[in-house]
Parts: sequence; structure tokens; C-alpha cells
Amino acid sequence: QVQLVESGGGLVQPGGSLRLSCAASGIIFSIYTMGWHRQAPGKQRELVATITSGGRLNYADSVKGRFTISRDSAKNTVYLQMNSLKPEDTAVYYCNADLRTVTGVVNSWGQGTQVTVSS
Repeated sequence: QVQLVESGGGLVQPGGSLRLSCAASGIIFSIYTMGWHRQAPGKQRELVATITSGGRLNYADSVKGRFTISRDSAKNTVYLQMNSLKPEDTAVYYCNADLRTVTGVVNSWGQGTQVTVSS
């Protein structure tokens, strides 16, 4: 059973920073694209950032220049460094990954971590 576990969420003041981590565990042969999505109350889940196994990056326009996605393939972990946080960044952040497992390629989601930006 493959599992994605996020950590690093919390309460931060506007202008502050947080770093989210997401570690994949289980029997994993390969990890392809990893990414972060978020869902604010009353809104649809939206893409925040993705990183491919080759290192290609993609960001939502709303976070460009403020957020940085990276990954440590040796640790099966993806990170999201969030700087200059704004109240509108408040949401539950979900990790997502395409992984090759014993049952083939699967798309897996973490349980989510709350990020609240407020003074």
C-alpha cells in the first residue's frame, strides 16, 4: 500500500514563510510527476505546483515568484517552500504523485495539511 504523508502546515502571519513536505512510502518502483494542490473553503481544488522526474517545473500564476517546489528522489519526498504568504493562500494543501507500484502506475493523494495565513 502506497502512502503520501504531508507535514509542515500551520498558522503564519501575512508575509511569512512555511515549508511543506510530502513523503511517499510503500513498495515504489518509480515516482513520476509530484505536485501540490490546494483547496480553500467553498472553492474547488486547484493546482499549485508540479515537478516531473526530469525536474521540469510548473506553477500556478498566483504563486509564481513566491513558492518553490523541489524534490529529493532518494527520499521519495517533495517539498513546497512558500514565501511572502498572503491570506488568500489559506487552504488545505494536498500532495499528489504518479507512482509505479506492484499494481502498475497509480495516482495517489495525501491526506492534506492546513495552511492558515492570518494576523
